Amino acid sequence: MNEKGNSTTRNVAIVGPYLSGKTTLLESLLFVTGAISRKGNVKDGNTVGDSAAESRDRKMTVEVTSASTVYQDIRFNFIDCPGSVEFAQETYNALVGVDAAVVVCEPVSDRVLTLAPLFKFLDDWEIPHLIFINKLDRLTCEGGTCGQPYRQILDALKAVSTRPLVPHQYPIGKGEQLIGFIDLVTEQAYHYHPGAPADPVPLPDSLKEQEHAAREEMLEALADFDDHLLEELLEEIEPPQEEIVQDLKMELGADLIVPVFLGAAEQDYGVRHLIDALLREAPTPETTAERRGLDGKTETPMAQVLKTYYTPQGGKLSLVRVWQGQLTDGIVLNGVRAGGLYRMLGQQQQSVQAAAAGEIVAIGRLESIPTGKTLTAENGKAAKELPTADAIAPVYALAITPENRKDEVKLSSAVTKLLEEDPSLAWEQHGDTHEIILWGQGEIHLQVALDRLRRKYNLPMTTHLPRVPYKETIRKQISSHGRYKHQSGGHGQFGDVYLDIKPLSRGEGFNFSETIVGGVVPKQYIPGVEIGVREYLSHGPLGFPVVDVAVTLTNGSYHSVDSSEQAFKQAARLAMTEGMPKCEPTLLEPIMSIEVSAPNEFTSKVLQLLTGRRGQILNYEGREDWPGWDCVSGYLPQAEMHDFIIELRSLTLGTGFFNWKYDHLQEVPGKLAENVLATTGNGNGNGNGR
Repeated sequence: MNEKGNSTTRNVAIVGPYLSGKTTLLESLLFVTGAISRKGNVKDGNTVGDSAAESRDRKMTVEVTSASTVYQDIRFNFIDCPGSVEFAQETYNALVGVDAAVVVCEPVSDRVLTLAPLFKFLDDWEIPHLIFINKLDRLTCEGGTCGQPYRQILDALKAVSTRPLVPHQYPIGKGEQLIGFIDLVTEQAYHYHPGAPADPVPLPDSLKEQEHAAREEMLEALADFDDHLLEELLEEIEPPQEEIVQDLKMELGADLIVPVFLGAAEQDYGVRHLIDALLREAPTPETTAERRGLDGKTETPMAQVLKTYYTPQGGKLSLVRVWQGQLTDGIVLNGVRAGGLYRMLGQQQQSVQAAAAGEIVAIGRLESIPTGKTLTAENGKAAKELPTADAIAPVYALAITPENRKDEVKLSSAVTKLLEEDPSLAWEQHGDTHEIILWGQGEIHLQVALDRLRRKYNLPMTTHLPRVPYKETIRKQISSHGRYKHQSGGHGQFGDVYLDIKPLSRGEGFNFSETIVGGVVPKQYIPGVEIGVREYLSHGPLGFPVVDVAVTLTNGSYHSVDSSEQAFKQAARLAMTEGMPKCEPTLLEPIMSIEVSAPNEFTSKVLQLLTGRRGQILNYEGREDWPGWDCVSGYLPQAEMHDFIIELRSLTLGTGFFNWKYDHLQEVPGKLAENVLATTGNGNGNGNGR
């Protein structure tokens, strides 16, 4: 292979919903191209795509896997992407660096809607993509033809794709089974054979009419972008096959059309035809670089990190797309010397000395360089930062604690590495509850992260639901007196204060003032009074931090020998302890501003979900940037948000998502407040409010 010619490389992502068969398709592609001599399967946990222990445990892809193979002198770098919506960030980060994507789906019309967010991302980024309808051997044909059920699937796909679909093939059935296909470009029919190439056969007479109609539909779709082809069709001139293939290549490369293929990857049905099409029609790396506004011929090395791994033996490994120039073993990128270049086949690594523009390779030991970062050899500063996929906001959280308290010192370093591998995770040490909270995209997502902490860093964790950071405030104004007097030999302690305590409007926080006249409390002791008040307010009569309260020091007395700032601090605490329970304390809960997006057919369910969780609907309207989708905005108590994403996905076929941020505090309704206080033991702050 010519290492310098990036036209001899294709970088293809394999994407699609969970259980659509992406990893099985990758295994078949590697088998038919000779990269592996024997196929594994997901059930046995021995596929190239599911090489991670967390993937094998769950029989699902949980991280991006790269696999390189050569077919007809073209190097294909396939990237198998997770299908679960909880790992979408992995998929989006990888898609930024590929030339094309194969969208895998099952032949089930009701599940096609789950592809909508993926199509939206592909269209927004103008990433050329084609569809492989997998598992068609499970399709029930009717009367020897698969045309009707196949058409239903195509219609469902058209409803979620903003690009016109262009079927490449037409299915052939026998009885109730799929036995082959017709290539609509060549009009050649083929019969499938498990694990072997399909045999060319005569076009069945019974399907000639359907094939002709399907081919005309394909040509008319292409003619929308080619005036010459349109003229040929109007003049009833049969276009040459070369012209059709060229149109398919140009229009796919420009992300104007979405070609559709069919097959059954488990049996290798349709896989060879798929990779032949990728060979002919997928855009070259030069085309992709131009689409990104880059000159693929520039000699200055430029690359981008698509994924970060921490391997048990080799340490940090960064999967990168080379956009310009050439990377060599030992090159210094962004001030860091590369510790080896590798082509990947799952967890297997093949060392290489150089990688040309257009390649996807792994680089060892790029410490401190995160996923998405642009890499350059020019003084460690890129002329331009390449765009990256937007970070998906976390929507699900668990409070975590090391099983062994001695491990707390190791936790920060381990979680930092965990976040490098998976940028859709986040963590915080909450200022009010003092919990370490791990944020992610869902229950499985966080369980995978916890498994990695245990396996890679020997850090087993205990978990519980995060506590709701309740606050409290007061409704009534009172005056309170506090006197602290302590004698223990020698100088004693004396402080005496009168405080006015009154509520403030919501959101005003805390205000301390003094109206001392005549020096009854010397100025040097007044700061101690404020400290005592503040310390008390961190843990009010209901057991939670107090907000929206004003305290005024109005009077007091002191002793010329025994008074001190410490004594006045204690006097202030006594006054607050005596007075606050008389101020009608009330419990407050944090309210989040939330925007929920979902297909409009689920809008009524979203509204019910929000109102059923004490939410307040503010508005809902169609999304301008996403036809067929609605955005519902409102307020939702934080206590109701923990498993909100789980129920939302359940109601919307996994498509619904939301953005949120803290908005305000609001009184907890009476009965619920009683339940919260009963759960928390009236002051220990351990409840979760559900």
